[in-house]
Amino acid sequence: MLADALRSRPAGLDEALALIDGLDDALVHGLARIDEDRAAALESFAAAFTGSPLAGRVSDSIGKVVAGTVTDDHVAVLAGARSALTGAVHDALLAGLDEALGRVREPWAAPAGPAHSGQVLAGGRSWLRELAIAGWRGVDHELANGGAQVVSALLADPAGRRLAVLLDGFSAELRCAAPVATLDRVPVRRWADLWSRAVLLSQETFPAHEAAPADGRFLLLGVDLHEHPTVFRAQAHGLLESPGGGVRLVRTSVAAAKVDTISGPSAWRMLSAFPVFRAALAGQRVVELSGMPLTPGGDLLWDESRAAVGEPADPFAAARVRLGGVSAPAVAPLDRHPAAIAEPVLLEGYTAGEGSFDLGGVTLAVDSDRLPEAGPLTPALVAASTACLGLLRWDGGRWAVQPLAVQATVRKKPVTVHTADWALGPTEAKAAKAEATAGTAVEVLRERAGRLLRR
Repeated sequence: MLADALRSRPAGLDEALALIDGLDDALVHGLARIDEDRAAALESFAAAFTGSPLAGRVSDSIGKVVAGTVTDDHVAVLAGARSALTGAVHDALLAGLDEALGRVREPWAAPAGPAHSGQVLAGGRSWLRELAIAGWRGVDHELANGGAQVVSALLADPAGRRLAVLLDGFSAELRCAAPVATLDRVPVRRWADLWSRAVLLSQETFPAHEAAPADGRFLLLGVDLHEHPTVFRAQAHGLLESPGGGVRLVRTSVAAAKVDTISGPSAWRMLSAFPVFRAALAGQRVVELSGMPLTPGGDLLWDESRAAVGEPADPFAAARVRLGGVSAPAVAPLDRHPAAIAEPVLLEGYTAGEGSFDLGGVTLAVDSDRLPEAGPLTPALVAASTACLGLLRWDGGRWAVQPLAVQATVRKKPVTVHTADWALGPTEAKAAKAEATAGTAVEVLRERAGRLLRR
């Protein structure tokens, strides 16, 4: 079943992506410079919504944009329509995957939380509209820096920090690339994705998510490590066994700011504020949860005071017994994007090759670029594996698996390796020695930061 799902492509997928490409091309050159070809592409984009609740607004907005009028409302409609199309692609791909894996996905319920509002959001919308009018090719240093004041104001309000972080990262990319007109290649879809998401988050009617307390046993499946020059994040995927007997897929994560000189295993030291989390990952242990906040999208908001480390639990054994037919969380509207798909799976019975797994005639790419420096899992271990716990992702028009843990045979001995085995420090001698040296630098930097704060 899984092989069939990985082999097939949902009907209409290529056509939907082509429509998205047409809008994205208009954003490259700017909504102020719509020629006949791009006008035709935008009209085809609008035609795709015929018969839908968005039909009238999309048609009217695109008509005004082609005529030379671009308002905040028109920009919001374009971003919303684009997100609706990417969401349709996401849903089609995920539906096939859920059917193959036997998963029942919970329906999405609209959040009841209050919407963020204020003049700060208006400033963000204004800058995003200017970007769309100028187009990526029209972005210079002045326009790229235009979002800095908005970001500062948003960061001062906890309700605005989600948008602030997005705008900060987006504007940083634009600043690094400015003037964009000189670039040989533009990351077209990435910038359009970031722009669309930011436009929607900047709307005053966008509701906030609310979390409900959850109790039960969290069984770890694997850990996705996000290594950035200034941030280190560990996102754990697992199963939540509720007291009533239900089992559902959930994930939780912790993160810490750092400097770019701290990398590899020493980055784990930045998560020293989360001893329970790190101990559970390093020892593959059950975590007993008591009132841990859980969002409708399946994210546990980690709170050390509501977690206790329990007995050891083999993630591969848990996956073999519990992962089949598990309840999957609903997907939040803004996360309905093909690039956001990251479904935990257990793969066995495959033939491992260099950079791929052969699943009975279907070749599944292995995303080795996502293997972390902060963990012991390597491409060589993946290539020697006989079982793999990983995340199925859709990237570049194909399915790929990101390994989180493998079972392999090394020097005729069976081994099991997880990305988070070094959460409490490297267990391999050479890596431990290197980490000890790097760890000295971490402690020096932490002490210097403490001195500055005390002054």
